This record gives sequence, C-alpha cells and structure tokens, in this order.
Amino acid sequence: MAEEKKPVQIQSLLVGFSIIDLVARHGNPMKFNDIHHYTKITKSNLYKYLNTLTSLGVLHRDKESGLYSAGSTLIEYGMAAVNQEDISLKVTPYLEEINLLSKETTLLAVWTHEGPMIIKMIHSRAGLNLGGQVGTLLPIHSAGGKLFAACKKGALAAEWKEKQMTGLSAEVKKQLEQDMNHIPSDGIAFASDALAPSVASAAIPVFNYEKTIIGAVIIVGFSDNIPAQADEPLGKALLEKSAEISRQFGFQN
Repeated sequence: MAEEKKPVQIQSLLVGFSIIDLVARHGNPMKFNDIHHYTKITKSNLYKYLNTLTSLGVLHRDKESGLYSAGSTLIEYGMAAVNQEDISLKVTPYLEEINLLSKETTLLAVWTHEGPMIIKMIHSRAGLNLGGQVGTLLPIHSAGGKLFAACKKGALAAEWKEKQMTGLSAEVKKQLEQDMNHIPSDGIAFASDALAPSVASAAIPVFNYEKTIIGAVIIVGFSDNIPAQADEPLGKALLEKSAEISRQFGFQN
C-alpha cells in the first residue's frame, strides 16, 4: 500500500502560530524570556516573530512592562469566529429599533484588550457621523467608556481604567468616579462633549447569563437630542431595550 503523503506546510507559519497559541492560552501577560523558555526559539528569531506579530496587532506588547498578551486583531478574529457570543448578529435588530426610535447614530461596542471598541454602527437619520467609526476605541469619559469602566471586572479592565485616568485633573477624576458609582444601579451611562463639542452620548449594557457585560449599545448625537437622565422618556426606553437585549444572552435581572 502506498504511503500517504503529508500535506506541505510552511514551517515559519507553524512557529508563528505556536507563539500565538502559547501567549493566548497562558492566561497572563508573558515576559520575553518566558516565551523563549517555552518555545526554545533562538532569541534573535523570537524578536523577529514577536515584532511582526505585534505590528499586525495579533499580539500586544505593553510599552511600560514589556509583557506580551493577545492583541486587538487576534481578539477581533476570535470575535468573528464565535461572533462574540452571536452579539453582533443578535443585537443588530435592536440597534435598528433604537436607531429608528432615537433617530441618532447607534453603536455597538465590545471589550478588547485595548478597551471598548465600536464593532457596529448605524448612522443617524441626518447621515451625520458623530460617534467615530468601526474600530474606534472609546475613551473612558464617553458614555460607553464609563459603562465598561463601571461594569467590566478583571485585571485588564482595571489596567485600562488606570491608564485612562492618568493625566486627568483631580476634579475630572472625581466627577468620573461619581458618574461610574451610579451606573451599576442606574443601568445606563451618560456623557457630553466626550467625542466632540456639543455632542452627547448615552450607553446601555448588554449582559450575558453570567451577569458579565459583553457589549454596550450607545446612541450619539447633539446634546439637545440625547437624554441626560434615566427618567427621561428616551432614557426609559433604552433601559427597557437593555433588559430585552440581555435576555437574548440568558441574563435574568
């Protein structure tokens, strides 16, 4: 019987994916020397692989600590593969409903290694783009940023929050902390002038069955058209939508 031939493989790709697999599965950011220890790749070649992978965003290298972890591009690939718990697919009909209700730009943001990122956008009726674009990372003083800072748990979220707070005045930090303290109980976040002058935003969470925030639905528009309090009619409608969307992911209030 003829011996079955093995498919031809590209060795450098296998090596690159072995590094990605190691870092992604390790659970904690890794030092260069730790990666070298586990992979046994020569240091000169390992530098080349890591530089390439970080330049592509597949891995992330912290500028201060030098530690390597999964990058935003790798996270986006993962989100595409598992559809972020089907979040984009399941939430899109609700985004459309909220867009029709508010007549304002409506966004879906999810958590990445570098902070909350917009992955879906429906423009306002007027066609204005006031909320960035797909791939935009939201700052902590935006409604979506405040929402994730208040609800997202874990070391990565804490590190992101700390970095975002760096350089802010004591007064601004105090106001942000006050706003974030109310968000878990209010179930909604508000911000003004965060993305552009005279532009406001409101954000509601999407929770899963583990009561973990997996996304944020955000409306962005001129300040006069965006609610600033939960008891306003549009604020109440958004809270109802938050509960309705989260139930699609097994969340029970």
